[in-house]
Amino acid sequence: MRLPRVPRPRSLAGQLFGMQAVLIAVLVAGYALFSYVSDRGQVEEAAGRQAMAVTRSVADAPSVHEAIGTANPTEDLQPYALRVQRDTGVDFVTIMNPRGIRWTHPEEKLIGKHFLGNIGPALEGRSFTETYTGSLGPSVRAVTPIRVDGRTIGLVSAGIKVEAITKRVQDQVTALIGVAACALLLGGIGTYVINARLRRSTHGMNAAELSRMHDYHQAALHAVREGLLMLDGQFRVALMNDGGRELLGVTDDVVGRSVAELGLPAPLTGALLSAEPRVDEVHLTDARVLVVNTTPVSGGERRGTVVTLRDVTELQALTGELDSERGFTQALRSQAHEAANRLHTMVSLIELGRAEEAVDFATAELELAQTLTDEVISAVSEPVLAALLLGKAAQANERGVELVVSEDSGIDDGLLPASLSARDLVTVLGNLIDNAMDAAQGTAGARVTVTAFTDASVLVLRVADTGSGVDPAHAEQVFQRGWSTKPAGPGGRGLGLALARQTVNRHAGTLEVREGTGGGAEFEVRLPLPPAVPPGRSAPPSESAVPGGAV
Repeated sequence: MRLPRVPRPRSLAGQLFGMQAVLIAVLVAGYALFSYVSDRGQVEEAAGRQAMAVTRSVADAPSVHEAIGTANPTEDLQPYALRVQRDTGVDFVTIMNPRGIRWTHPEEKLIGKHFLGNIGPALEGRSFTETYTGSLGPSVRAVTPIRVDGRTIGLVSAGIKVEAITKRVQDQVTALIGVAACALLLGGIGTYVINARLRRSTHGMNAAELSRMHDYHQAALHAVREGLLMLDGQFRVALMNDGGRELLGVTDDVVGRSVAELGLPAPLTGALLSAEPRVDEVHLTDARVLVVNTTPVSGGERRGTVVTLRDVTELQALTGELDSERGFTQALRSQAHEAANRLHTMVSLIELGRAEEAVDFATAELELAQTLTDEVISAVSEPVLAALLLGKAAQANERGVELVVSEDSGIDDGLLPASLSARDLVTVLGNLIDNAMDAAQGTAGARVTVTAFTDASVLVLRVADTGSGVDPAHAEQVFQRGWSTKPAGPGGRGLGLALARQTVNRHAGTLEVREGTGGGAEFEVRLPLPPAVPPGRSAPPSESAVPGGAV
């Protein structure tokens, strides 16, 4: 058995239209009823005043007084009463004697009959009005005494039938209903137009659907770990989810504030204020590496911007480590190639019967490799830095650059605190050495000098090169993301020094650049260490090149 289909709830716009139409109809009907009751009372009051004015005019007419004194008052009064009735628009004018016997009446057969109605107040000399059912039906009538020298010599009554009053009110109500119908029609059209626009804005959804969507919207905003930022047409913050607050380091209520007031780095602020869409742009804050995407929201006019933020700090660090490992691999491949050449040399010497020369050649190579390792370990026994320097030495040798460890270097194993992670050391020193090798490569006597030691609870890292140096005017720009003196590759340039500065700032340290003693640029990093860490040795500035140009 097929169940009847449950009708879908009307849209919010449809519900509002129905409610507004009913409200307008009720208001118009109520006003029409009020106007009918009010107008009827006013018409009856006006009819009473009209009848009173007629009776007083007749009572004061000299011709009436003269006719009452004749033997047959009806002869003169009946034509006069009919003329007054016709001229004033009342339904009857009756003139009678003090006993209530009619001298005049619209129906001649009722002349001489007793007047139907109250005449007591008039006999006492007072004019009054009343609604009474007489010989012509219900009417609003006025009764006025005719007095001469203080005596009541007759009575005058004039009236308007209730039927005529009702007809007047009905005519007014008909006009009012027409006006009310026009008002209802105009109100309905206006309501329809407004609700059609509302229907477009709500996409035809009813109130329950809108409420459910709002609940999903709020839940999604708090559940999504990526940052979401919505800006209005004036680049003011309209919405920011929890992820966006965390990634941008915002703690205050920023809704309604301009992006320029959030205290973000200038490149990131410029990207958010741009009218053009941005796709997977990398930007640095004080503690994070963010991928920013912006999409303008438009519907015929600019309505705002939707911004998504992704934290790639860890990914960028892993990428840096991967680049280092790739460099190590290339260096090992180069060394394997050199080792193969040396091995072929030793084999050839043995085949030629010169075994002693082969032994001497192999011994020299072993001593050279051991000397390289011993000198690095003796200067920097901290395993992470030692491994980094050994790998960079092989890489520098491959690129034709001499990597030198200064004699004043000295960092013992276990000296560095746990708060300074190996990844941060690789990020800072690895990027500085890579940048120095790029600057020194291709120059005469290409050399990179590394100095690492502790001094007064401060870890000092210096990297100097024999390149062209850094213009003092650009001393701060070199640490900004995107700045570089070299052409950009597929992945872009200018990120390494920015990441190094970011890592140093995160550890409350400093990173500065100045002109080196032998020309080129010298970068110095100073990272504070816990007071309990004893300082390492520091020797006078001097340099010793590692044999083979490796370290």
